[in-house]
Amino acid sequence: MELRELRNFMQVARTGSVSRAAKELRLAQPALSRQIQKLEHELGVSLFSRHGRGVRLSAAGSMLLERAEAITQLVQETRQEIRDDRSPTRGRFTFGVPPAAGLRLIPLFVERFQKAWPQTTLHMREGVASSLLEWLIDKRLDLALIHNVPHLEGLNISPILNERMFVVGPPRQRDMIRNHPASYRIRDFGDLPLILPNMAHTNRRLVEHAALEHGVRLRIKIEADSVAFAKAMVENGLGYTILTYAAVQDELARGTLVAYPILRPTLSTRVSIVTLRDKQRPRLTEEAATLLHDVCRTLVRQKIWAGAVLA
Repeated sequence: MELRELRNFMQVARTGSVSRAAKELRLAQPALSRQIQKLEHELGVSLFSRHGRGVRLSAAGSMLLERAEAITQLVQETRQEIRDDRSPTRGRFTFGVPPAAGLRLIPLFVERFQKAWPQTTLHMREGVASSLLEWLIDKRLDLALIHNVPHLEGLNISPILNERMFVVGPPRQRDMIRNHPASYRIRDFGDLPLILPNMAHTNRRLVEHAALEHGVRLRIKIEADSVAFAKAMVENGLGYTILTYAAVQDELARGTLVAYPILRPTLSTRVSIVTLRDKQRPRLTEEAATLLHDVCRTLVRQKIWAGAVLA
């Protein structure tokens, strides 16, 4: 069963006449009749009943007409979506960002994106690294900015910057540690009641790996996969967390959280621009990745993305 045969069948059904449909399709009537007979033979049913003035759909023919219309519509939509996806100025583009980084770069990125591709719909998705990676592999994202992305064969990974990590605690009046040090070493992590995400998150794995290297056993008081939840609990004196400076920049300015540097050695997370490795990758994806690279560099150089250094 070929798409062309389905379209010709639909024309016969609409006109109610093989001869009229053949004329409109600019086909020889015998050739069109043979196509209908081939379909009937393939399906094992009669698609039309014949009468003096033409043909009328049978019950099976009515069912095939409904399915044929749906199939041809789907094919048409698919073609259009693919054309839009390959076009640098049309279609839809989906971009994934982590929460803290998104707050810093989205305004400038969106402004420049819309100026470069005014006819393209930009869809933004926020998520932690594990979610962003899953969405990218499932092709629910065209481009993502991901912390500490694993080196998988199907990915293009372009490191763009490194962010230092800080121990984040509550304001002084709610701090459970009275004689607070000015900074921390990784070996001190075992003394802190920590609020961290579960092991599926790259931030947690980064901290666990650093602790393991220094022979430290972490005290995980609460697991919170949401950065916002973790910050709220820390602010209320329920524990400490470990985040980038950008993740707490606003709270530090308001005085609702305090950040302590991690020294000797420092602890940092790498941020990369990630796309799927695809020979048919749309030009828009490549150009948007270049735009994102430029935006990140601008934010770091202008110190808007505090605590970050270019890779």
